[in-house]
Amino acid sequence: MAVIRAAGLPGLQSLLGGWQPSARSDTTVMGLSFRTPFGLAAGFDKDAVAVAGLGALGFGHVEVGTVTPRAQPGNPAPRLFRLPDDQALINRMGFNNSGALAMARRLQAIRNLPGRPVVGVNIGKNRVTPAEEAASDYAEVTRVVAGLADYLVVNVSSPNTPGLRALGDVTQLEPLVGAVLAEAGATPVLVKVSPDAADEELHDVARFVADSPLAGLVATNTTVQREGLKTPAGAVAAMGEGGVSGRPLAKRSLDVLEKTRDVIGEKCLISVGGVMTGQDVNTRLSAGADLVQAYTAFVYRGPLLARHIDREMYS
Repeated sequence: MAVIRAAGLPGLQSLLGGWQPSARSDTTVMGLSFRTPFGLAAGFDKDAVAVAGLGALGFGHVEVGTVTPRAQPGNPAPRLFRLPDDQALINRMGFNNSGALAMARRLQAIRNLPGRPVVGVNIGKNRVTPAEEAASDYAEVTRVVAGLADYLVVNVSSPNTPGLRALGDVTQLEPLVGAVLAEAGATPVLVKVSPDAADEELHDVARFVADSPLAGLVATNTTVQREGLKTPAGAVAAMGEGGVSGRPLAKRSLDVLEKTRDVIGEKCLISVGGVMTGQDVNTRLSAGADLVQAYTAFVYRGPLLARHIDREMYS
């Protein structure tokens, strides 16, 4: 992370300079201008400490977080595991972050930084907050960071905070989203869904998004499904609980994209899950995604991922 943060320093930016995403990549979504539709998913830069460096590496947008009202340590380590045979990760990070106020200070520091990427903020509740009080946590985070974010994502789909996914049911999602929208002002708000939700539930959420003031949908978070992995079952079991990201998620993530695109109409749809190559990005865009994100590919393909993706998209 220190090297990536350094990439955002003016001197090193000039050394990285000369490269820009293809002009064919320019896109406008949610009233925001993206120099490329490809960005970095939430979970990597949890505290918004490396946004400038990640932008210098070529990401058109960076989704930071998940951030909660108060700082929390997350789940005990070890909590992140590689499955190289599957091009996958298992994580049970548990929303480890420094809290909304600390993030707000960092977002303020880069707000007017020339050439910075679009910044989304992924928001959640503290682990100790009961589900029935979750709306107040989401509203509190929104109140602190909304004016400093380009867009917000309501995370009700991580498998690593007990009870969180239950908030993705429309009956619970509606008052929670209402609390967020009341604090968000003009900042676009999206909802991130689980790939493990039944198709009927996904349709209901997509319909809710379409009929509400929400700006769109992020599809999808990690999966708790472990079937079909090449990594030996015993080794996977030894890693314990957590969400699977990377290549094994690709089929379901694309399926969710296709199932929700028409339902939400013209609203923004960000596709994430199993995106490893430029061809994967093109496939998602062709299937109706407005923006595409990756996380696991950054771990496996390294810091020049965004540049590789841009070249692969137009080769």
